[in-house]
Amino acid sequence: MPPQAPIEGGADVVIVGAGAAGLSLARRLTAPQVAEGGPASVVVIEPPAGSSLRSPDRTWCFWENDPGEYDSLVAARWRRMRITARDGRTTSAAFPRTYKMIRSTDFLREVGAELAQRPGVRTVEATVTRVRDVPGGAEVTGRDAGGRPVRLRGGWVFDSRPPHDLPAARTTLLQHFRGWFVTTRDDRFEPGVADLMDFRTRQPERGLSFAYVLPFTPREALVEYTVFSAEPLPEAAYDAALDAYVRTARPLGALLVTGVEQGVIPMTDGVFARRAGERVFRIGVAGGATRPSTGYAFAAIQRQTAAVAAAWHAGRTPQPPQPHAARHRLMDAVMLRALATGRAGGAAFFEGLFGRNPPDRVLRFLDGTSTLRDEWAIGLNTPVPAMLRALGELPAVPRRKGRACS
Repeated sequence: MPPQAPIEGGADVVIVGAGAAGLSLARRLTAPQVAEGGPASVVVIEPPAGSSLRSPDRTWCFWENDPGEYDSLVAARWRRMRITARDGRTTSAAFPRTYKMIRSTDFLREVGAELAQRPGVRTVEATVTRVRDVPGGAEVTGRDAGGRPVRLRGGWVFDSRPPHDLPAARTTLLQHFRGWFVTTRDDRFEPGVADLMDFRTRQPERGLSFAYVLPFTPREALVEYTVFSAEPLPEAAYDAALDAYVRTARPLGALLVTGVEQGVIPMTDGVFARRAGERVFRIGVAGGATRPSTGYAFAAIQRQTAAVAAAWHAGRTPQPPQPHAARHRLMDAVMLRALATGRAGGAAFFEGLFGRNPPDRVLRFLDGTSTLRDEWAIGLNTPVPAMLRALGELPAVPRRKGRACS
């Protein structure tokens, strides 16, 4: 049997990965209403259908002013939040900006369909094996589902695949979670109120755990059990914790679990390299978009891809910017160190954070829109001795090689 002809081609930009970062960048680069120079030609490479390399279905939450860019895809939104302490006391407040949820299935389907209508966009299904600089640009090679070689060249390549290994870091925790989409027999939820953190869960010795409840209707919600710790749990442990929560801490009565989501998000003060070659960059989670202290990434991905597209259209080197301010990354590093060493109890830390500060101030910090004045006040209302000790020892803590990502 003769060898199959390779899949070849070229474009202004080649994007590896068709998730939130890859599709957002492709959409911005090829928007018809761009300035001089016109839209870019783009090739998007995604793993073949059915491949284990494709990301599982998930939900993305973020804060945003109305109206928003992707409002047509928003599955639910909340105007108020609630924090519940271990003793049952609650703190409630309005969100500074609307809290929104997008389902990844909706985003990938709709944005993918939009891109399919743009003449400068080509999608190739292949498993990428190599990304490298070549004279005049960069090259991506791999194989399609049938084993046929794939070789694509671009003036620039943006790699959005999750990193295989985490960067060297002083502190690395994992945010791991499992959520049930539930339907209850009776009205049990307030659709306009998101339970951002409910600490009436069993707390680990180091780190913290909490329940996270996002109601869609009075009888439908996502109920999630989240843990910040060094290692994930067995799947049965998450289900046991969720079962205990909906039976005792927040009794929901008869219910039906209609779906499940599960994931692991690294919380690390390691520095993600955004440049992988002269003409190769990393974007999205691979480019440091995940906020170390919260695990949020979607809004940062939008900021990062918007900056990349603006630079390309202006004829500048389209290097992805650091998505998070240096002072936020420092505060996150201190918090992670204090939690990982056990000097600050996780539940007590966050209960105090919301209890001693106006909730909108804390939410601005979590959203990445806080001012220096906000951050100074927040710092004074944390366990100051533990925070100062963590801050003081950071320069002497060695950065250790990152663990492999699951």
